[in-house]
Parts: sequence; C-alpha cells; structure tokens
Amino acid sequence: MTKPLVGRLLVCGVGLIGGSFAAALKQAKQVGEVVGIGRTAESMQEALSLGLVDRVETDWRTALPGVDLVLLAMPVGQMDVVMSHLMPHLSLDTVVTDAGSTKADVVAVARAKFGSRIGQFVPGHPIAGAEKSGPQAARAELYDKRRVVLTPLVENDDAAIDLVRKAWQVCGAQVSTTSPEHHDRWLASVSHLPHLLSFALVSELAARSNADEIFSLAGGGFRDFTRIAASHPEMWRDIFFANRDALLSELTAYEEELARYRTLIEQGDAAGIEKLLGIAREARVAWAQRQS
Repeated sequence: MTKPLVGRLLVCGVGLIGGSFAAALKQAKQVGEVVGIGRTAESMQEALSLGLVDRVETDWRTALPGVDLVLLAMPVGQMDVVMSHLMPHLSLDTVVTDAGSTKADVVAVARAKFGSRIGQFVPGHPIAGAEKSGPQAARAELYDKRRVVLTPLVENDDAAIDLVRKAWQVCGAQVSTTSPEHHDRWLASVSHLPHLLSFALVSELAARSNADEIFSLAGGGFRDFTRIAASHPEMWRDIFFANRDALLSELTAYEEELARYRTLIEQGDAAGIEKLLGIAREARVAWAQRQS
C-alpha cells in the first residue's frame, strides 16, 4: 500500500474548515489517522460520529505525539492561547499550519510563541468558507478548485512548505503564495468588507419595528447579498479586529463611493448613475467569466 502524504493529522477546530480538510484527505486516502482537538466535547464527539476524525483528545500532551501535520482551524482570536498550549508538546519534526482569514496578526503571535522554532509554522488561508459552521457543515469537496493562499516565512524550509502545499492540493485546491501583509490588504477588500456590509444591512433592518414585514417581502437579491450574514459571529468579530486598519481603509473607500452614488441619485443624474452601474456590471461579468 502506498504511504499516505500525512501519516497522522491533528486538527484543532473540526468545524467547516478543519473538518472539510480532514474529510478531503481521507477521501483521497492521503492521511493515515486524524486526531481532533477543540473547545467543546459536544463538537468533538459530533466530528467523531461523522467520521471526520478517528479519535478525539482533550490534552495537547496526548494529542501531539506522532503527528506529522497540525491544522489550526479555529477563530484567529484563539491563536495565542492555542499556540501557548501546543508549543510545550510539539516535536521538532511536526509541521504546523493554520487556516486563519488574517495573516499578519497570526504570524506575529506565532513568532512570539514559536520563537526560534518559527520555521515549523507555515501560515495559510483557504478561501473557501461558507455561512454554515460546525462539524455537520464539513464536506470533502469544499476546497475543490478553490484558492488557498500560503504566506511562507523566510524561516520555513522547503520540506515544510511542500507538505502544506501538497496537502491542500490533495484537497483539490489551487495554491498560491504571497506575503502576510499583501494577503490582509487583498482580503480586506474582497472578503472582510463584503461580510461587514452584509452583517450591517441585516442588523439595521432587523432593528426596525416592521422587520418581520420587511423580511417577508425579501427576494433573491436580498438572499444573495445577505447569505454571508449567517456566518459565525465569533470568527468574524476576530477577523474585523485583527485586520482593523486595512478594513477601515476599505470601508472609507466604500463610503466615498456610496456618497458618489447618493449625489447622482439626489441630482437625478440618470446618465451618470447608469455609467457607474455599467462599469460595475462589466467588472462583475468579467470576474465571473474568469471563475468559470
């Protein structure tokens, strides 16, 4: 039998992201054993019953022996605590990666916790989330043809980067690399800002006295725009604060564009607003065609 890419995988946070990673490697027969560890016993038992993990541990001391690869798939706000707990038990030949939606902050925490062993940590981010969360949302196909961005560090050796890259490729992902800072600026515009806007629209409408009537009249456009407002609040709270500066910069630019639209509507400038709508439509169509 061919040796799997990952002999033993440890997933911290076996929800949508971590569970799907484990499921994809299992489906590809590229992992020998998957160990799960997390905050709640209920979630871990659910992951076990769904077959996402082969066993569950509650202590990093017993979870880490023999592990080839660790995936940290919990909210970025937990990285500090989790890395503090895992480091005393991490062997020198274990590679650690993460799935956090922000990278500069995670790298800063990793440098503080890993110290001279920072080369064992290869930062990453699968751009393949969904509004659902928890082990029941995990599926092996989540990463198929989806983008995964790695932000390797100068201390990483080629073998560590290669293991993480190959693991994601086995999941069907298209892997690219960039710097942590570039990643955060890029994601602020195309991920973090859209989530903020979606949450804001729904919370504003929900606070109105006639919210039930408004929601009863909502159609496909509202459904499509607000789908991501059903995402995990804790995860997005952490992302918004972790990438605060880049997000605020994008929010300012968006507010300026909204002001431009508002002025055109107030002035009744049909030609002006149609021109902006046309530019937006062409850009959206071109993007969709590149994705197909």
